[in-house]
Amino acid sequence: MGHWRREPETEATHVDIRRAALNLLARREHSRQELRHKLQQRFAVEITLIENEIALLSKQGLQSDARLAEVFLRSRAGRGQGPLKIRAELKNKGVDNTTIEKVFTDFDMDWIAGIKTVVQKQFGNTPPANAKERARRIRFLQQRGFSFEQINSLY
Repeated sequence: MGHWRREPETEATHVDIRRAALNLLARREHSRQELRHKLQQRFAVEITLIENEIALLSKQGLQSDARLAEVFLRSRAGRGQGPLKIRAELKNKGVDNTTIEKVFTDFDMDWIAGIKTVVQKQFGNTPPANAKERARRIRFLQQRGFSFEQINSLY
């Protein structure tokens, strides 16, 4: 079954844009970039209308890149992802470096404990049997977004 797309609305007011933005934000946090993109897909209006509405939502505290980054960091770290991957995903969502660094500083995660949990969950308590197995585990942890320093702390 295909997913149909409706044509963008051309006769939209700031009230329509605000309502659509609030509906999106009610489901989950969105970065400014994500919100802008989704609203542009829905409304074929001048970008300044969308930008002004997003700025107002940010000013009112209804949209926050910092809050998105915090929620995202906690969620992904809780799922066993490393800081490199989380940072890259936040950058991809349009969150600026300053906000990302502040959220990471405030989060104060013990990444070594996190990597140990991931290894224990994925591989159990047995050490790698040989160099090939060790390399496989290292690749797995790199894909999860852990740094060489964090990985080397284990092996």
